[in-house]
Amino acid sequence: MKRLYKYLSAGTLVLVAAGIFLSISINQKPEINEYTSVDHLPRISPDYCKTVIPPNIAPLNFMIHEKGVQYGVMISSKQGEPIAILSHSPKISIPEKPWHKLLDSNRGQPLFIDVYLKGINDNWERFQTIANQIAKDDIDAYLVYRKIHPSHNTWRKMGIYQRNMTNFKEIPVLKNDNYKEGCAHCHDFNNHRTDKIAIGVRSGDYKSCVLIVDNEEGKQHQVYKLPQKFGFTSWHPSGKLFACTINDPPLVLHTCKNEMRDIVDVDSWIGYYVTGSNIVKTIPQLSQKDWLENYPTWSPDGKYLYFSNTIKRWGKVETVPPEHFDESKYSLYRISYDIKTDQWGEVEPILLAEETDLSLNQPRVSPDGRWVTFSLCEYSCWPSYHPDSDLYILDLKKTEATGKAQYRKMEVSSNECESWHSWSSNSKWIVFSSKMNNPLFNRTYITYVYKDGSLSKSLVLPQKDPTFYDSDLNTYTIPELVSEPVKHKGEILAKVIRSPISEDLDMPITGASPGMQN
Repeated sequence: MKRLYKYLSAGTLVLVAAGIFLSISINQKPEINEYTSVDHLPRISPDYCKTVIPPNIAPLNFMIHEKGVQYGVMISSKQGEPIAILSHSPKISIPEKPWHKLLDSNRGQPLFIDVYLKGINDNWERFQTIANQIAKDDIDAYLVYRKIHPSHNTWRKMGIYQRNMTNFKEIPVLKNDNYKEGCAHCHDFNNHRTDKIAIGVRSGDYKSCVLIVDNEEGKQHQVYKLPQKFGFTSWHPSGKLFACTINDPPLVLHTCKNEMRDIVDVDSWIGYYVTGSNIVKTIPQLSQKDWLENYPTWSPDGKYLYFSNTIKRWGKVETVPPEHFDESKYSLYRISYDIKTDQWGEVEPILLAEETDLSLNQPRVSPDGRWVTFSLCEYSCWPSYHPDSDLYILDLKKTEATGKAQYRKMEVSSNECESWHSWSSNSKWIVFSSKMNNPLFNRTYITYVYKDGSLSKSLVLPQKDPTFYDSDLNTYTIPELVSEPVKHKGEILAKVIRSPISEDLDMPITGASPGMQN
């Protein structure tokens, strides 16, 4: 038999009763004085075991899946007082202030979680210690994502939300009930800040548009809309323009797959919009009628635009899906750009489908310029509907040095779909969408990126109620980390969507590609 009070003789005790939490300072020893050791880790959910934790993350509340009549939890590190929790419920809620104090004072150190259980015989057991690592590097304080019901034909309510990563506060950025249940889809931020935002909006009542927040230097935020349905956007680091896609992506329904939905990009091209103008400019190299260009994303220095591309295997589309749609496999390319002269260079292949025999989508360049992350699946431009979709990472430094793409599958990939990923502003964290714990619902996961490009075990975005994901029927996509909250209220953004168009947008091409209007 072993005694516990050498750990619990001081610190904070959180008493749990009838759902009410009371934090008190204690000088006396808690009741857990003796226990026997159990030779395995406790079963908990979410799985917050053997991972790397941002030092500014909200508490990792969890459920203990071991039968008992009372539970004790000790959270400790090398410095500071441990957090002691005594509960009659297996649902463990960690007090925020002691949690943040403990993590902040132990950056770069291990974090230990000891779980104790009292059985019906009144004897206490202690499980093996859960050991995690507290990173030295913060994750950006806010996360913006789209929340929507996963069904393609029954959803009504959806929106874009922002979550404070240091606590559990979630507030809407833009809800579609403010513009007659239209759709808000892709959102993009300039340099992980919210002074320049582009949000795609589809609405039958107010017409599709791109909602722009543009904070010009020395002026307050301006909000306006462009009367055009863009697909994906990517702000140039200068904030003076953004690249955009014009797509024709109908929904396809299969009859003999577990995942019935699919997206086929029938036609597409990439252009760019200069802020404050009413013109979308073409990039001749990226508006070829025989190619399908998609997912533009800038390098952090603004000298290259990376994108996905594949050959177009059909002419005029008579039926949807067109013939050979399941042979569309995208490659990774980039094109140079000089913002001073507004000149584009030659298209350069980075990783071809001939090498991967898979379809590459959603490339994202790390803010330090070292890595490119992307998804690979069997075919298609829409990996979130493909269970085989995995995330990969490419070392740009080694690729440029050797002349051969140096890439590998990320450790966070699972047997279910991984997609929609983005980098933190310090290039130390990646957030991504995954169905690893439920093939119906995308959840947001976090992983730490080591210097060599390897990744830690992922952890799901923590919630105040650790059973939250058991009953939540929403799916979460397009997670984007930002360093500050969105400053405009949703009603102000929706008011702009509902407002009439004051000036038409000058589009050089009326269809998705020149000469390919259907």
